[in-house]
Amino acid sequence: METGSIAPDSTTCQSNNSACDLYEHEDSARILLPVFYSVIFIIGVLGNVLALTVVIKNRKKINSTTLYSTNLVVSDILFTTALPARIAYYAMGFHWPFGELLCKLTALVFYINIYAAVNFMTCLSIDRFVAVVHPLRTRIRTVRCATYICCSVWFLVLAQTLPLLTQSLSHEEGKRNTCMEYPNFEKIPNLPWMLLGACLLGYVIPLGIILVCYSKISYKLYQNAKKNPLAEKSGTNRKAINIIIFIIVVFIVCLTPYHVAIIKHMITKIMFGECDLECSTQKLFQKTLHYTVFLMNLNCCLDPLIYFFACRGYKSTILRILRRQGSLSLSSMARTGHEESSRDIGDAHTATVTTELNGKR
Repeated sequence: METGSIAPDSTTCQSNNSACDLYEHEDSARILLPVFYSVIFIIGVLGNVLALTVVIKNRKKINSTTLYSTNLVVSDILFTTALPARIAYYAMGFHWPFGELLCKLTALVFYINIYAAVNFMTCLSIDRFVAVVHPLRTRIRTVRCATYICCSVWFLVLAQTLPLLTQSLSHEEGKRNTCMEYPNFEKIPNLPWMLLGACLLGYVIPLGIILVCYSKISYKLYQNAKKNPLAEKSGTNRKAINIIIFIIVVFIVCLTPYHVAIIKHMITKIMFGECDLECSTQKLFQKTLHYTVFLMNLNCCLDPLIYFFACRGYKSTILRILRRQGSLSLSSMARTGHEESSRDIGDAHTATVTTELNGKR
């Protein structure tokens, strides 16, 4: 826990925490969390690999929007590689048998995905803002400029996450060895202030930028619609609104619960001290983290839908697959119906012949 003036005695704090069982929800979590993360793994792999396949096939038509979306997809695919180990961790009741190194690597991949997703969704919103509100400023939307921006984002994300490798992220607690749990971070000095700063940079500011982009785009489209009613039906305008609305939905559903829980708990710790929190409060926070982190990781499944709205090639591929599956189902049903009909006619004919023969006898 924090070793500054707020914490009267770090040893006392640690003993208080060890006396408080933060994993009492183990029985329900070892069933629910592996199921939840297995669904994320299956949908995330299928959706993002399909998106990456479409990108590779249409790499000659790449633009700034596609480039930001592709980096979002790559981040999600990287994240899915860490999910099998996390699923096993939850299934074994918050026990990590894979060693400190793998714990650090999975934590690194987890935080890279979160920060990369936030930053590239922000880039997509700004890209759509420039396309609609400042359509003549094409220089910032060139593939070359977008490539530089993507490289800068990855550099920023790695600068934020690589220091994790210097921390011990696994901790032995009686019968279990936990990995990447909040109590394992509490020995970091000034942790509440660090987490509040991370929430500001990784959630509050990006959400503010996205909301400003959405409001500016909406106002611009409203003005254009007043001047020219046909402009409202523009594909670019519709695409920009769809992308940003979906990004806002992802932020609210996936990212807001986790960050609200972190902000609330850190402010409480700063106001009332590190060691003065009741055991029930700590248990509630730990349980909340486990399920809000799941919601945050749900973005891995929803990001391909952003790609669906952003990239025409991906949308047409998905629709073509669905149509093909639908036509196959219909043809199969028609074939089955025809065979059953032929079988019924054959049975009726056989019955008629049998009746006639019996009558002759």
